[in-house]
Amino acid sequence: DGQGKKNFLIVDTKTHQREMEEVFHDLTNRKDIAMILITQGCAETIRMAVDGYAASGKVVPTILEIPSKEQPYDPRKDAVFQRVAFFYPQAYAMMGMEDKP
Repeated sequence: DGQGKKNFLIVDTKTHQREMEEVFHDLTNRKDIAMILITQGCAETIRMAVDGYAASGKVVPTILEIPSKEQPYDPRKDAVFQRVAFFYPQAYAMMGMEDKP
């Protein structure tokens, strides 16, 4: 950002949940960030913070949960997919799922 602040966090097995939440809050409060990419697994780890941000009604920065290489994709935990399924209920069947979450 020009002031030495990082706009990313590399998460591994040694990264604590608290650190992830702090960086998430910092990123969501920055004016120079428009989008935050977070893996589904990391989002699950800090789900309360992610859901709290979503409930705040803010849309910038936008939070996009993406699949990771380490964990299988679960569309039931994908906020974008849930919105699609809300307007197109057949989406669950198309993904091979019988029930909604």
